[in-house]
Amino acid sequence: MAASAQRLYQVFVARVPWALSNKELKNYFTQFGKVTRCELIYNKKTGFHKGYGWVTFSSEDGIQNTLQKDPHILEGIKLDIKPMRNRE
Repeated sequence: MAASAQRLYQVFVARVPWALSNKELKNYFTQFGKVTRCELIYNKKTGFHKGYGWVTFSSEDGIQNTLQKDPHILEGIKLDIKPMRNRE
C-alpha cells in the first residue's frame, strides 16, 4: 500500500544565531502561523547547532506571512529565509 504524499509547508532558515534554541526559534515563527515543527541541525562533536534548519507550518499561510516580513532579525542577526519546494 503506497503512502499518500503529504504536503509540507516549510521554510529554510539560515544564519541562526548560535545562542538560539529550537524553542526560541519556534516561538518567534508562531507569530506568522501555527508551527508544527522546528528543527535546527546540530553538530554532533560540538553540541552546537550549525546555524540553519527548517520551520514547518500547518498551512501555506504561515509561509506567506513569513515571507511578507523582511527583515527577520534575532539576536541582532538577519536571518536568511527561503521557502522550501515539495518534491512530488
